[in-house]
Amino acid sequence: MKMSKYIDHTLLKADAVKEQIEQLCAEAREYDFATVCINPCWIETAKKCLECSDVKVCTVIGFPLGAMTSEAKAAEAADAVCKGADEVDMVLNIGMLKDGRNDYVTDEIAAVKQAVGNHVLKVIIETCLLSDEEKIQACIDIENAGADFVKTSTGFSASGATVADVALLKKTVGSRIRVKAAGGVRNADDMKAMIEAGADRIGTSRGVDLCKNLK
Repeated sequence: MKMSKYIDHTLLKADAVKEQIEQLCAEAREYDFATVCINPCWIETAKKCLECSDVKVCTVIGFPLGAMTSEAKAAEAADAVCKGADEVDMVLNIGMLKDGRNDYVTDEIAAVKQAVGNHVLKVIIETCLLSDEEKIQACIDIENAGADFVKTSTGFSASGATVADVALLKKTVGSRIRVKAAGGVRNADDMKAMIEAGADRIGTSRGVDLCKNLK
């Protein structure tokens, strides 16, 4: 797989405007990224911009805290898919995980997966807030719920992906589900290190610079 197809070209800032979303999509077409990752209000704009390309539209659910109800997350995910999202990145309920309520965590992810059907579901666990034991348990819950990816970070918390975290997640899930590294991938060396550690996808707002540096 060529390196550009590892990248989810991301713009999730609250103050992003339509012109910036259109630019993001134009860059994604030019560099042939895997997806653009945008907030749900921009799904239809991105879908229109990416017509007749193989760049997919990814959006975020329960973002960035993951603390809303399971029913709200499932409804948001269903709406996102209805509006054209190809992939969904949901935030796991971190407090419930830390409380040991693994049935709740698993059931919530499963409800969102049911809402998105055959569309790709990635689950953000916010590694910087978890112990290694909690990261492993999160992977178990995600796998049991039928999701497609475990994702390290929102990029909105204390820190983002680390090579050590990606390696731990990959060791835990093996080839059964995939790993997305997000937050803190700033240059080509960072990207290569994440992929070598086991990342199948890279979430970054620096996709264009990464591709230029890789060349």
